Amino acid sequence: MQIAIIATGGTFDKEYNEIDGSLYFRESHIQEMLKMGRCRVPVRIQVVMMKDSLEMDDSDRLTILEACRSAPESRIMITHGTDTMEHTARFLAERIKDKAIVLTGAMIPCAFGSSDGLFNFGSALSFAQVLPPGVFIAMNGCLFESSDVYKDKKLGIFRKRGDQGT
Repeated sequence: MQIAIIATGGTFDKEYNEIDGSLYFRESHIQEMLKMGRCRVPVRIQVVMMKDSLEMDDSDRLTILEACRSAPESRIMITHGTDTMEHTARFLAERIKDKAIVLTGAMIPCAFGSSDGLFNFGSALSFAQVLPPGVFIAMNGCLFESSDVYKDKKLGIFRKRGDQGT
């Protein structure tokens, strides 16, 4: 079983500019992360964009949707910025019913040693192998259904809707 990995950018793939302190995109870190994790799962990688999710709009989501629809794989993992990940997940869930799709991201760029990205990446890849059709978000070891998740921007974590605990 091959998994399609669709890269869209987000903090996941950002680099740090040591001159001016800004974050920018150069190339996806997916190949490096697969190597680092000694991944043995057959994957196909498709970079559809390198964009901060705050700059995404529905035309970008349509591009992601088309990449998912045209993927021959029935299991898909999407790397995505965390700020609008829940919106893209719901957008896809309304339009795709026959594939297992897992979105994931990072709060800290993967290029930084302290990133949560590698853990999130591995978790999402594992979830993508066993979930039934539907659209999900995998962050920090937790799995959420697309219809029942939000990003708590005060704490910087994803939560199930209605969960107000710490």
